[in-house]
Amino acid sequence: TRDLGFLPIPPHCRHRPDEVFQLRMWQTAVFALASTFTYSRCATRHMEFCHCDLFAHAVQLSNEFDVSYVKVSRIPSLLQAGYAIGLVFLSPLGDLIHRRQFIFLLMTAAAGLTIGLAITKSLVAFEVLSFFVAVVSITPQVLIPLTAELAPPHRRASSIAVVMSGLLMGVMLARVLSGIIAQFSSYHNIYWMGVGGQFLLLIVMYLICPDMPPKNPDMTYFRILGTMARFAVTEPLLIQTGLILFADSAIYAGFWVTMTFLLSGAPYNYSTLDIGLFGLVGIFGIMTAPFVGRLIDGLIPWAAGLLFIGLILISMAIQTAAGGINVGAVVVAIFGACGWTVLDVGVQGLQVALTTNVFSINPDARARLNAVVILCGQVMGTSVSTRLFVEGGYRAVGYFALGLAGLDLVLLFLRGPHLPNDRWVGWAGGFGMRKVR
Repeated sequence: TRDLGFLPIPPHCRHRPDEVFQLRMWQTAVFALASTFTYSRCATRHMEFCHCDLFAHAVQLSNEFDVSYVKVSRIPSLLQAGYAIGLVFLSPLGDLIHRRQFIFLLMTAAAGLTIGLAITKSLVAFEVLSFFVAVVSITPQVLIPLTAELAPPHRRASSIAVVMSGLLMGVMLARVLSGIIAQFSSYHNIYWMGVGGQFLLLIVMYLICPDMPPKNPDMTYFRILGTMARFAVTEPLLIQTGLILFADSAIYAGFWVTMTFLLSGAPYNYSTLDIGLFGLVGIFGIMTAPFVGRLIDGLIPWAAGLLFIGLILISMAIQTAAGGINVGAVVVAIFGACGWTVLDVGVQGLQVALTTNVFSINPDARARLNAVVILCGQVMGTSVSTRLFVEGGYRAVGYFALGLAGLDLVLLFLRGPHLPNDRWVGWAGGFGMRKVR
C-alpha cells in the first residue's frame, strides 16, 4: 500500500488480485507524454551537435566552459554510451521489480541530474551528469512493456503505438526546440523546462500509474541478465526483429541528421531555426499513432511490417530522386498524402508491428525482450550517413537508406508470416494477412 516504503499509493492504483486493470486511452496518452519529456531531454542534447555549419549550442558550451569545440563534441558519444548502458543494465529490471516504483525512481533521478546540468560551471561535471542523465532516460523502455501487459489484446498494438509515438515525439520536439533555442536563447533554459516537465509528470504518474506486482519475483538480477543474453541468440523471431529495427533506426537517424546538412547548404541555405521547424512536419506524422495502431491490430505483424517497409521505400525514393533539387521533395518525403508523414508513419508502424510480435514470445520477459530488440541502429545510421553525405551528397545517403530498406525486405521474407517462433527460415501456414478473431 506504500511506494518505496513511505509514500501511500492512491486506492485506485493499488493492485487487486481479483480485478483486471483496464488501461484506458487517456492513461496511455499520459504514458506517451512521459516518454516524450524523458527522451526529448536526452535527444535535445544530441541534436544540438547536428546543425552542420552553425553549431550554435556547441559554441555556447565552448564559451561557457572556456574550452575548445573538440572537447565539447565528446558529449554526444557520452550520451549514446549512457543510454546503451541504461538500456542493457537497467531496463530489464522491469521484469524483476515493481514497475511503478521503478518509473518514479528513474524520473526523479533524471530530474535531479538535469538540475545539475542547468547550474554546473565545470565541463567535466557537465559530461558526467550528461552520461548519467542518459543512463536513467529509459522510462519509455519500461512503459512500453508495461503498456503491452495492461492493454487488452484487441487494443495492444494501438496502445503500444501511442506510447512509442511519445518517444518519437521526443526526437521531433528536440529538433524543434534545439533550433529555436539556438536562435533566441541559452542552453540553460531547455534544462529548466525539462525539470519542470519531469516533476509535473511525476505527480501525474503518481496519481494514475497502477501498482502491478513484479513479473519474476523469484529471479535474481544476474539471472535476468543471463536470460536476456540467451534470448539474444536463441529466439529466431527476436533476432529477425532486432536486425530489421536496427536497419530501420539507421534509416531514420541518417535521414534526419543529413537533412540538416542538406537544408543548411546550397541551394536552400536555411537557418538553424528554419531547419528545426521541419520537425513540426514529423510531429504531424507521429500524431497518426492511434490510426497506425488500429491498422496493425487488424493485420498480422508480418503483413503490417511489409506495408510499412514499403512506405519507407517510397519516402526514401522521393528523397533520393529530388531532395537536393526542390525543397518540396524533402517535404513530400516527410509529409505524404492525406496528412500522413510517410517516413515517420513507416518507421513508427514497423517498430510497433514487430515489437508487438516480439512481446508474444514470453509475456513474463517483455522488459528483457524490449531491451534486446532496441539495438543501436541510430548510432550507425548517424555516423555512416554523415560520412556518405560529405563524400557523395544526399543521393549517396538515399542509396544507403534504400539498401537498408531492401535488406529489411529480405530479412522479412526469410521468415514467412505464419512461421512458428522456433523456426529460423521458411514459410508455413499459407498467405492470410489479417488476424483471425
